[in-house]
Amino acid sequence: MRKHSYKKHIGLMVSLLALVANTTYAQNKTYTITQYGANPNGKTDNTKAIQKTIDVAFENGGGTVLIPAGNFVTGVIHLKSNIDLHFEKGAALLATINRIDYGPQKASALIVATDLQHVAITGDGIIDGRGELLLKDIYRMLRAGTLKDNEWQTYNPWHQMRPAEDNRPHLMDFKNCQDVTITNITIKNGLCWIQDYRSCKDMVVDNIKVESNTFLNNDGIDLVDCKNVKLTNSFFNVADDGVCLKSSDPNGACENIEIANCRIRSSASAFKMGTASFGGFKKIKVRNLDIYDTYRSAIAIETVDGALVEDIDIRNVNAKNTGNAIFIRLGQRNQKAAPGKLRRVYIGQVKVQVPAGKPDAGYHMEGPIVRSKHHVFPSSIVGIPEHNVEDVTLEDIEIAYEGTTKKDYAKFNTDSLKSIPEVVSDYPEFSMFGELPAWGFFARHADGITLKNVKLSYLKNDLRTACIFDDVKGININELSINKAQVNPAIIIHQSTTKAIKNVDVAGFKDQSILIK
Repeated sequence: MRKHSYKKHIGLMVSLLALVANTTYAQNKTYTITQYGANPNGKTDNTKAIQKTIDVAFENGGGTVLIPAGNFVTGVIHLKSNIDLHFEKGAALLATINRIDYGPQKASALIVATDLQHVAITGDGIIDGRGELLLKDIYRMLRAGTLKDNEWQTYNPWHQMRPAEDNRPHLMDFKNCQDVTITNITIKNGLCWIQDYRSCKDMVVDNIKVESNTFLNNDGIDLVDCKNVKLTNSFFNVADDGVCLKSSDPNGACENIEIANCRIRSSASAFKMGTASFGGFKKIKVRNLDIYDTYRSAIAIETVDGALVEDIDIRNVNAKNTGNAIFIRLGQRNQKAAPGKLRRVYIGQVKVQVPAGKPDAGYHMEGPIVRSKHHVFPSSIVGIPEHNVEDVTLEDIEIAYEGTTKKDYAKFNTDSLKSIPEVVSDYPEFSMFGELPAWGFFARHADGITLKNVKLSYLKNDLRTACIFDDVKGININELSINKAQVNPAIIIHQSTTKAIKNVDVAGFKDQSILIK
């Protein structure tokens, strides 16, 4: 399906689903929070007034709870079934900056929805977590000893004190909800996961804006074991993963999820499945992502806790100034479960520009420095011994690396590929294997890798091999272009089998560019 046709198709489906979802609210009354005592002066605590409005609407069969224009300070509020929390233009919910308001121990989210049906947050308003002010109060309580936290003074890669995630509230937590609609709102300035949707079904998230570089663990949106989700036309600028699918339930899965027409800036990975990967990820479609200034991977697909990953279809991704293009990893972090399976993945029409420097440098909250001096990291598909990644196709892929002006980086001996660590149980990320002897593409422990019309290039220098396939069965290459190579061979196939290799063009080494050993 052509790009513009897909956009039209997705737009129509989102409109129809939103119309059906909002029918419940349209048939009921509107309840304005100021009628129940809320004050838009930006100072008054309106928690009780907002909660009373929600409760009254629910008791009368549901309806629209209206947030009019103004700044309404609130603590934790609990949504109810058949409620549309609707923002007028100019309306803002300002999160309380008193940590105790989120509970004496584990922090509650600001907006909570549990075991609900037909629930929505809509309109042109703002949900502001006011994270920097809240963080000051958290540190005040930690120093006074009135808040328990065993992690906040431990070392972390950012060289700063970091309160545990349980002490930093999410902005929105939805759990076991069905028929969820989130549209048009702006969400910003959180201290931890911004939106956590857990075991929810039949969701429409459309035209939202998330801006949160306040602190660490600021994922833009987390879909955890959710089913039947459409996430479209949205913007994310965050200090952790932009759009992240997770699976925390060994009996659950993210399934039948479509993501389209989103713009993402991340100090971690832009689109990721994992790290939590206990159940599964099935039938995931991604279309038309515009990614920029992203620290880690444009696309990351990970199963390290036993999850089944299958039938993944990702197309039309354009990423500029991004630390890594594609990272696919099957590992075994969870030692209590057998390794999962990762199979039937298609990634096509992807264009990525990878700089030599730190792509998120200068943002309020950057990703950690990997090491003081390193090469750019190649795209990689890596399983573990006796557990291969299966059936991955990369088609119409163009990755341009900056390379380096220096020639004093570590030299590599491609005769000793066994020295590359397996790190079977490590946290999965593109730099986990350390320096790699390939600059463009690295595959290990895989079965059925297909490259079609793949173009790899670099601008300056790189004294490494372009592509390495190690313990890969069924390599199928048709049209692989490498713009230049400063070492020969440019492609190494080691202890692997090939299906077909044709139309390989390595500038400068056209006759003897592939070594099979």
